Amino acid sequence: MVPIIIDNEVKLRALLAHIADCLREEASQLLFVDLEGVNLGRVGTVAIMQMLVPPSPIVYLIDVHVLGAKAFEVTMDDNTSLKSILESKSVFKVFFDIRNDSDALYAHFRVNMAGVIDLQIIEYATRQPRGKFVNGLARCIEKDLPYSSDWSLVKANGRRLFAPEVGGKYEVFLERPLAADIVKYCEQDVLLMPQLLASYGPKLRSGVAAQIQTIIDDRLRLSKTTTYNGQGRHIAIGPYLAAAR
Repeated sequence: MVPIIIDNEVKLRALLAHIADCLREEASQLLFVDLEGVNLGRVGTVAIMQMLVPPSPIVYLIDVHVLGAKAFEVTMDDNTSLKSILESKSVFKVFFDIRNDSDALYAHFRVNMAGVIDLQIIEYATRQPRGKFVNGLARCIEKDLPYSSDWSLVKANGRRLFAPEVGGKYEVFLERPLAADIVKYCEQDVLLMPQLLASYGPKLRSGVAAQIQTIIDDRLRLSKTTTYNGQGRHIAIGPYLAAAR
């Protein structure tokens, strides 16, 4: 399916209505979310928010660069907004490493993330042996979804445009219209998140869920502190998890 780009208020209202309908119909609805930007965080910019709303396979690319604060402020008659969805404790949003995404959303748009499921922490909690460091999304996909052969090609084509080490520039996320390879790049990760969650979920041991939630809450809290630094080797160090009983 071709991703749908949300770059005006009419399209945003249609998406919010669709999400609200899905949430009413599905008691345990999950939203899969990712962000792209230039130096994503408080000192950078948010360009695109990718969102997958199951059971539909369509990925929505919310153009935060074009919409600005309206992306989060536009509100429906039932008070549904993108901000209210992201801040809801009862609507579960699946991210992969929420820290810099939370940092960026809070710093630029005062969005207080809640109801977060962090796939990076779940993967770390289910990995045996865990080791010292958390895995990145690319490593998880390559290790745990070995049949996603097209993923590597899509990611390579995207990196060619935005990664400075291969001649790209991150500002490509701010160029409009978005390059076709960047659209595919944005779509790809969030499309595979449901498969990762399905892979890790059955491996979770009893007694670990509460620890995972505490770690995620700590990540959210720390991402909004004045001293938070989302870059560096320390970001890759795994959290402490007590042995499951």
